[in-house]
Amino acid sequence: MCPQLVAAYSFMNGKEAFPQRHFPVTPVSSNPALRLSGISKRFGPLRANDAISFELKRGEVIALLGENGAGKTTLMNILFGHYVADEGTVEAFGKLLAPGDPRAALDAGIGMVHQHFTLADNMTVQENIALGTQSLWRMRLDRTAARRRIEQLSADFGLAVDPAATVSTLSVGERQRVEILKALYREARILILDEPTAVLTPAETDALFRTLKLLVAKGLSIIFISHKLHEVMAVSDRVLVLRSGQLVGERATASTDRKELAALMVGQEVKQAEVSPVKPGAPLLALERVSTTPYNGAGLDDVSLTLTAGEITGLAGVAGNGQAVLAALIAGTRRPTSGRISIAGQNVRDWSPRAALAHGVARIPEDRHAIGSIGDMSVTENVIAERYRSPRFSRMGFLNWKASRQFAEKLIADYEVKCPSPDARIRLLSGGNMQKLILGRALDPDPEIILASQPTRGLDVGAVAYVHRMLLEARTRGAAILLISEDLEEVLTLSDRIIVMSKGRLSTPSARGERSIRELGELMAGHSGEHGDHAA
Repeated sequence: MCPQLVAAYSFMNGKEAFPQRHFPVTPVSSNPALRLSGISKRFGPLRANDAISFELKRGEVIALLGENGAGKTTLMNILFGHYVADEGTVEAFGKLLAPGDPRAALDAGIGMVHQHFTLADNMTVQENIALGTQSLWRMRLDRTAARRRIEQLSADFGLAVDPAATVSTLSVGERQRVEILKALYREARILILDEPTAVLTPAETDALFRTLKLLVAKGLSIIFISHKLHEVMAVSDRVLVLRSGQLVGERATASTDRKELAALMVGQEVKQAEVSPVKPGAPLLALERVSTTPYNGAGLDDVSLTLTAGEITGLAGVAGNGQAVLAALIAGTRRPTSGRISIAGQNVRDWSPRAALAHGVARIPEDRHAIGSIGDMSVTENVIAERYRSPRFSRMGFLNWKASRQFAEKLIADYEVKCPSPDARIRLLSGGNMQKLILGRALDPDPEIILASQPTRGLDVGAVAYVHRMLLEARTRGAAILLISEDLEEVLTLSDRIIVMSKGRLSTPSARGERSIRELGELMAGHSGEHGDHAA
């Protein structure tokens, strides 16, 4: 087991933010489990992978780092047989894999857990795991044997999940356990994890890292793809860095640091945003004793919140405690059942998405794919989607395509978006470039109130630093910003005031540095008893 594998993100233990936990070390074998040799792949003029070679040893964890669009996903799709390389070979345990054949990868013991899970919501855990593992000549699945095996794997690797549960009823963390169990059920010896913590809570991340410890201790080899440098440092033996399709760096984790890895990723030193003290201005948006009906098990319960000009209010909390409902309320897509909403001291009675936009509320939604964009529409259509009826983009009921396209071109240039043209479908862009466009759409022209919900989820270190700089610049201009993030480090870094949501209620606000990580963790878990009728 790799000496760096620790259970990071444990906020409830009363110690440091990323505690070091020491486990017995299992020596890494010198025999490679996997060898990629000279892998190249082109998409037209774009060279996604350029002569990439590396080995993965048995019982080793390699972290694969790179900016959005660096070629990580393409490389893993070649490894797993979804793509065929233009050049190069893949060997697993000394045997060449047939190109473009996922079955060959599975038979060789390669399993992959994608960032966006591939589970059938209407089927049970057991059905999802066993699906496709039985010969078509057998008339029925041996359910008893399948259940026993799933239960044994669950016990061996700490992947607690009910085989009879319907997937639609599971939490995000439980769904990920099912995906890992799918791979183990197929006797995977190499496991590829693509952004495995992107949608996990701190507690779920902690549980995942404990599972990885057990997997490696039993001889599995792991490729860990992540943008979160503290997790890479915690979980890996070696780090491979891709940039513009090329392998530009390889480091032993014990001999590097986050600063060096960030510089390798982007090709230069990454300057973190500096948060200078500011004097807050007047209240711009206020919620007074607002409650809502539950949505997906969570609602708001007597919530009061004030957003002030020139200030970032950070909202932390474990997913599913009402943050998404609060974001929907401020964006106008949810209405309160009681309480009042006021803008600049004036009560607003008819609250809706159109009313929110008319009152200067700009939103960066938490899901850029499902909420923030329409994949098959062009970049131009997406960047004007929330304002296409405004005089800026419409004349006498007809869209002004020239003005719309010029706006898209301006955003592409100003926000350094890697994009073929304003006419390209937005789904063809990487996550980081898509997020830059959504950010530009929200921040132009200088909104007074900004709802930033999970604004850096799934982004690389360079894109994260860019988003942070843009939010701080808006703060300097006098915008009132609500930052909703499950990344506690992000909340602690950017926020002037910090509040915690638990079970639909808000804690009393605290200034940056006023509360320890342990205290915030207790609030997130709902253990402090503080949440109640407080004005934040």
